[in-house]
Amino acid sequence: MQSLMKKYLTDEVHGKLKNLKTKSGYTLDMAINSGLENPDSSIGIYAGDEESYELFDDMFSPIIEEYHGFTKDDKHKSSLDVSKLKDATFNDEHILSTRIRVGRNLKNFPLGTNISKSQRDEIESMIVEALKSLSCKGKYYSLESMSEEDRKHLIKEHFLFKEGDRFLKAAGLNRDWPSGRGIYHNEDKTFLVWVNEEDQLRIISMQKGGDIQEVFARLVQYLNELEQKLSFAYSKHLGFIASCPTNLGTAMRASVHVKLPNLAKDMSKFEEICKKHHLQIRGINGEHSKSEEAIFDISNKRRLGVSEVECVQDMVDGVRSLLEAEKFF
Repeated sequence: MQSLMKKYLTDEVHGKLKNLKTKSGYTLDMAINSGLENPDSSIGIYAGDEESYELFDDMFSPIIEEYHGFTKDDKHKSSLDVSKLKDATFNDEHILSTRIRVGRNLKNFPLGTNISKSQRDEIESMIVEALKSLSCKGKYYSLESMSEEDRKHLIKEHFLFKEGDRFLKAAGLNRDWPSGRGIYHNEDKTFLVWVNEEDQLRIISMQKGGDIQEVFARLVQYLNELEQKLSFAYSKHLGFIASCPTNLGTAMRASVHVKLPNLAKDMSKFEEICKKHHLQIRGINGEHSKSEEAIFDISNKRRLGVSEVECVQDMVDGVRSLLEAEKFF
């Protein structure tokens, strides 16, 4: 498999960009290092700051266009209007759980690939302060100072994120681990924030069952509250800025864990339905994992050039089609 970075890194492009450096000190060689160290990478390039997407445009734009179908002249659109979501509540035993997350990075800071330890610690402090203002009650757990009791508790709840994989390590996202990282969750364990994992914030709403409307509404409510305290990096062209170009735009992943034993026997039909609704199929343990007991993680694939409501609606409509196909298999 050839990464998109290798596909578009011609001698001409490398020669043109190799000596350029963003204001935060990020270079092309730093951007492509993960792809060079991991030949099996599908993308192979990370941004170090918002300026990376402009300065290294000759590299990023064709990759973004191929992955998202989004050209240099397109503009992103955003809508978090929950009332526009249609028929998004399922009472179906096949849907085990629902989870919607967005990634966010703070304005005027480098991204995690290129941030200093002091900047990361500053970001953690800013986020922790903002979390205190939320209307829900919750607790922040610092990974660095976490007690063994808290660690076991968070592992049991499947909340604790681990040090990044080899792709993230080569991109510089594991530096100073676990300093400056942490996890917040509310008392009901339905709202979660990861601090300084791949993105500076991973904001997650989740619960058992298939009430997607409720999960989305909760995400929007607390996201709006955080935006009163924090300024997120946003571009009219690319939407919310992320270190990985696949997460640009809404930076949203709306997903359900759904049990589909009949469709699991006909993956071509399964994949055909998902393709029609712009959905991605994963195993229950995330990317690159396999299904267990015919349980699949189904999520939106489109993120850039479509609104948040459209991302969730893609998932809703696709899941409904999958459940109908499962029933009449």
